Amino acid sequence: MLNIFTSSFGAAFGAIFQILLIALAAGLLMRKKILTQEQVKALSAMVVRVLLPCMIFSNIVKNFDPGGFKIWPLVPIAAVLMIATGLATGALLLWPEVKIKKYLLAPAAFQNAGYLILPLGKILYPEQFDKFALYCFLYILGLNPILWSFGKYLVSSEEDEKLSFSGLLTPPLIASIATILLVLLKLTFIVPSAVLNAADLLGSATVPMATFILGASLGSISFTIRSYALDAAKVLFVKLMFIPICTIVVLMLTGLYKAHPLLCNMLVLQASSSPATAIILQVTHYGGKEQEIGSILLLSYFTCVITIPFWLAIWTAVST
Repeated sequence: MLNIFTSSFGAAFGAIFQILLIALAAGLLMRKKILTQEQVKALSAMVVRVLLPCMIFSNIVKNFDPGGFKIWPLVPIAAVLMIATGLATGALLLWPEVKIKKYLLAPAAFQNAGYLILPLGKILYPEQFDKFALYCFLYILGLNPILWSFGKYLVSSEEDEKLSFSGLLTPPLIASIATILLVLLKLTFIVPSAVLNAADLLGSATVPMATFILGASLGSISFTIRSYALDAAKVLFVKLMFIPICTIVVLMLTGLYKAHPLLCNMLVLQASSSPATAIILQVTHYGGKEQEIGSILLLSYFTCVITIPFWLAIWTAVST
């Protein structure tokens, strides 16, 4: 079991380190003032309003086959349950200040489901990546609508601001819902191949661009965690400890790993992932407590270099 743990840990550690090098390079460009804050915000607007909706549209139209994977509803449901667990546990730990500090619930509950996990899957499971990507895509179906509606509200709204319908209508949310309906109603034939290929070409830039923006955004933030160290510890406990433990326990109890081992590996990676890159995009684009959220995200990304390989190694050892 120890050999399985160490080999799995080493592979996952090397994979995530490669990805974070991009973010570190972008952060260095910001520190050296080669990039400006205005340029990063412009890139962020491009990702939120153009590239990400194109990626969502093309991926759903090309990859979503409801009849080809009978248990597919379980994957987006798993995403919703992980988010609910993070929100509930985070609210409990932040009580009675949860109304004031609701912005902390977003990094505690929302995973970096695509920008980090997809490249990890590409490196860890190259021969099974198409299936791994499908699982990630189904997971994102459950995550994206909540992330780009309620998640955006949590990080960018004022303390007493009410949740409004108009505030939830972000371009990624509209793209997610509209395209899912297009597939379920079997209307994808009306999409010209030229339009789909153009959207796919634009969407392919989303992952590297968002990773770059993450590093650049964090690179512009002074790391001053001391004044809210306790809050940061609560967020990291929920996101990087409690949710992975709950996920592993549930997967062991259900026995799902016996029939779908790659799916379970993906779920463990999602559960142990750092907070969503989209949170920093939302803060830079829509406004919010950029300093505090950015510092917590920066700390979480350094921490997940160890925690992601650790939980995947634990899972590999107990499920083998």
